[in-house]
Amino acid sequence: MTAGLMQIGEAADRVGLSIRTIRHYEEAGLVLPSARSDGGFRLYTEPDLDRLRVIKRMKPLGFTLDEMRDLLTILDALSDPAVTGADRGALQDRLGGFHTAAQDRVRTLRDQLAMAEGFATQIEEQIHRHGGDHTEA
Repeated sequence: MTAGLMQIGEAADRVGLSIRTIRHYEEAGLVLPSARSDGGFRLYTEPDLDRLRVIKRMKPLGFTLDEMRDLLTILDALSDPAVTGADRGALQDRLGGFHTAAQDRVRTLRDQLAMAEGFATQIEEQIHRHGGDHTEA
């Protein structure tokens, strides 16, 4: 195999996604393998894995595939040294919008987690009140 290229199984292991999920993201146009082997196997590079890591981090925040695609397009454009001036400023503004959205979604998840933890504590108190001891360490 060519140096720096890895097949989908290794890519999946390194990023912590399933092969099926990576194929789904490929079908959605979010990440494409950088090359194919002579036998037709998908071959990924470290920048491909970086794209997958971005997608993986967006997923629990509830971003849609279209939003993921939009963010990846912005990141690609910002990494292009030919993009300058007002175009770069507009991209940075759009990136800022994603940052704000991500922060809002993280706050929502924290609120949900706090509520879930409160519920678990309430159940634990009920267990103790009724004489049971089924808590886990």
